[in-house]
Amino acid sequence: MQTSRVLVYIAMSIDGFIAGPDNDLSWLPGADPASEPTEVPEPPAPGVLGYPAFIAGIGSLLMGRSTYDVVRGFGGPWPYGDMPVLVASTRPLDNDPPPQVQRVQGPIQDLIAQAKQAAGELDVYLDGGVMIRQAAEEDLIDALTLTVVPTALGAGHALFAGMKRRYPLEFVSQQAHPGGLLQVHLKPAGR
Repeated sequence: MQTSRVLVYIAMSIDGFIAGPDNDLSWLPGADPASEPTEVPEPPAPGVLGYPAFIAGIGSLLMGRSTYDVVRGFGGPWPYGDMPVLVASTRPLDNDPPPQVQRVQGPIQDLIAQAKQAAGELDVYLDGGVMIRQAAEEDLIDALTLTVVPTALGAGHALFAGMKRRYPLEFVSQQAHPGGLLQVHLKPAGR
């Protein structure tokens, strides 16, 4: 039996931010990579940037509380269907979370173990800056897909800012997409 991998799939500005101030995501492109930014960027529309192939191999999602709150704020149907979603939070979730959403807490190693158990033989999608940084510091990430958007924000929530150690990565591949987007696939160095 293959062990679940922990995968990151996230967009960031050219200056390394995954969200602007106050979790602003309006700078992210919509379904058409050449279009103007929209207010509902996550997850990408079907067929965009390899997301369908990525999500098809995912058995569970582990996200931080801020990410959960942002996704819930989009309105509309829950974008992750019936997939088990674990939300790391010490606070209760909103009054009516989707039935497949579960609040979890504890050290990142324990959260990853719970997410792997929920994923079965499939992989774990790790989302949210705090979760990604914690997992990176403990060397728990197997691969990262970063879509670099050619926009400089200057402020906001940086993907790797505040890490307590260096996190060496290796480029696996890259691909340019319409609208100036660059998607890079990385893995931790030495893996």
